[in-house]
Amino acid sequence: MDSWTEIRITVPVAYTDEAGAIAMMTVPYGIYTEDYSHLEQEAMEIAKIDLIDEALLKKDRTKSIVHIYISPENNPQEAVSFIECRLYAEKIPYTVALADCKDEDWQNNWRQYFQPMPIGEKLLIQPAWIPLTDAGQRRVLTIEPGLAFGTGNHETTRLCLQALENHITPQTQMLDVGCGSGILSVAAMLFGAKSALGVDIDPLAVKVAKDNGALNGFSEPALRFLQGNLTDHVSGKFNLVTANIVADAIIKLTPDIIPFMLPDAVYIVSGIIEPRAEEVSSALSENGFSVTAVHEENGWVCMESKRIGSV
Repeated sequence: MDSWTEIRITVPVAYTDEAGAIAMMTVPYGIYTEDYSHLEQEAMEIAKIDLIDEALLKKDRTKSIVHIYISPENNPQEAVSFIECRLYAEKIPYTVALADCKDEDWQNNWRQYFQPMPIGEKLLIQPAWIPLTDAGQRRVLTIEPGLAFGTGNHETTRLCLQALENHITPQTQMLDVGCGSGILSVAAMLFGAKSALGVDIDPLAVKVAKDNGALNGFSEPALRFLQGNLTDHVSGKFNLVTANIVADAIIKLTPDIIPFMLPDAVYIVSGIIEPRAEEVSSALSENGFSVTAVHEENGWVCMESKRIGSV
């Protein structure tokens, strides 16, 4: 039987909810949190006991541990990269540990499950290690995700790719904030965009994105990737902006993205768990955006929007 991979994220208890939300971005299942900060109170209120096991009393009350279980068909290193990137961006102190697996080659086990994947009406995601199959009329995006987030396998990425294909023209200049593996930027170029700029806080993601661009025949100046936190090092104006990141980061990014947008720009945001969708929608409205389309899949939400007056 194929074994799963356990990822343990340790954070100060004050950041438990934030870390849990980021963990939910990686898998919609197999997550639980250890938090002993209110051990005595909860033991009395819930279990109605005041005698607590000595081993529990020795637990660190200042930290919580979020446990994630990655199924064999998913890439655990992609999940780790995403988690570390988002925790760093939110300035959350953390450590990440991986549990031992029976199979020493766990980093590559998931590859056997990653097959060519049609997305939307125009795209086929093609793993670099599998011989090319007949794609019909679809554009083929060959990808080697490495240790960066974004294979098209996660709902948040799929929703973005499906929304993206409806907005690309030969004049499109795209900005992808939190680009991960570069999959959205490369897809935009395959759809015929004039240029794409991807930015990510993780230097490893930037390297992987550049490699994926080259793998598909794109490089500077048309396709560029740079390291930075959100828009810190971005310049220029764009008529399409994508942000496949967590809800809190989208809310923070939205007022800052406006100076980088041309008057008719489309703003696509994803990575939003359904309970946070209303908050993101409100942040868009407060900053002068009108939501023009909403896409949902398995509890994940992607929104398309434009500035009011250009709708």
